[in-house]
Amino acid sequence: MLTRFNKMVLRMLPAPFFGWLAGLMFVLLMQFLIKHMPDLVGKGLPLGAVIELVVYSLSYMLVLAVPMSVLIATLTVFGRLGESRAYAVMKSAGVSFLQLVWPAMLVAAMLAAGMTYFNAVILPESNFLTKVLWQDIRQKRPGFVLQPGVFYEGVSRYSILVRDIEPTTGLMHDIVIFDYTDGPDKRAEIKAATGTIETRDGGARVELTLNEGELHRLMSDTYERIRFDRHTFGFDIDDLQFSRTDPSEGRRSDRTMRTVEMVRLVDSMKASIDDVRDELIESTAGYNPPESADTGTTGSTAHLAELPNDTTRVALAGLSADASQSVYLDATAAARLQRSAIDTAKRSIARQQAAISRYEVEIHKKYSIAVACLVFLLVGAPLGLSIKRSSLAMTGAIATGIFVFYWVTLVFGEKLADRGFIPPGIGMWIANVVTLLAALYLIAYVSLDAGATAPLHRRLVDWIRR
Repeated sequence: MLTRFNKMVLRMLPAPFFGWLAGLMFVLLMQFLIKHMPDLVGKGLPLGAVIELVVYSLSYMLVLAVPMSVLIATLTVFGRLGESRAYAVMKSAGVSFLQLVWPAMLVAAMLAAGMTYFNAVILPESNFLTKVLWQDIRQKRPGFVLQPGVFYEGVSRYSILVRDIEPTTGLMHDIVIFDYTDGPDKRAEIKAATGTIETRDGGARVELTLNEGELHRLMSDTYERIRFDRHTFGFDIDDLQFSRTDPSEGRRSDRTMRTVEMVRLVDSMKASIDDVRDELIESTAGYNPPESADTGTTGSTAHLAELPNDTTRVALAGLSADASQSVYLDATAAARLQRSAIDTAKRSIARQQAAISRYEVEIHKKYSIAVACLVFLLVGAPLGLSIKRSSLAMTGAIATGIFVFYWVTLVFGEKLADRGFIPPGIGMWIANVVTLLAALYLIAYVSLDAGATAPLHRRLVDWIRR
């Protein structure tokens, strides 16, 4: 049953949590826009595609922001209780630390369960759609935009230069167009005093209407010069249009696959490894290569002098020299073939084991980051009560330090697990384990009121003196 102290804590938590969550999401979003703005600006992308990209990218930002917001909100709320001596009043009323914190722990556990589902289902799908959309954006070439005094070469086999463009009417002056459709040796040059530009077929085609100009073209044996009062010059720009790829045709990686799909794939690869090993064991059953057999050269008669005599090999007993030579060379070739099959199987197993480790790392990572919501509450609550003076700067510094330590440990464990130095489970859960051990120490420190007594080493020194 909730006491009035529990209700007070639960009322205090939502405001700082959602406030810090919104602030962190804003910071991460601004970082994303600053980093990728050069890839988005100047390509004539539809506004809907840019908004869609931002929405998809919010998923991985939420994965980082939620645990961090839990940590900061916990430090803020329990830091206020410690600074205002409210926790001292609660203890005098008989409320222990666990009795005060368990409702918040339950909320954190529910939040961790929700983030588990989010990381396992929604995040991979969002990462996949983001990947496909980024591929389409990077393949999109800049739109047809002419700038005064700058050669435009966005259209294949054409180069266009405009000296001046009137901003109000769009009328262009002193236009020069180099046409390379017949090859660089037969370049055509078009000059015009003025001109206008229009788009056709929904933007897939551009038409330039040129006025008072000349066309110069070098033929195989003649030179052409044609004057015109009005000439319409058009070309297709389909390759400049933004097109979307069908997401169902894309390939998925460990970061774009759902957890259930990765588990099935890992089970399939483990079964494949077992099949390869069984086939290898079956093919090598009963095979006992001779200790002194030479496998250095195939079918060479240079080693006939090294052939064992009939008394040392049972298989060669009673055979002539030619028959012994034939048996020896056949056995050597069979041994090499068997060794090649073993090496191929080893390489196949090694590749599949590396892929299994990579997928298992991603599986454990999704769960460990979600559980971090609960771990951060367990470490933030006693740490907040232990702070004598809780300020925004101190709370932010402590939370940043804890989160940086957690994230560096997580990334370091991921790298070691990917390279096979440690099991994936250990690499992805070591950060939670270390943080949880620190949380248990802080909980014991606050529950036993160790801050009101002398440190353990001081008490030990006093006991020795006595």
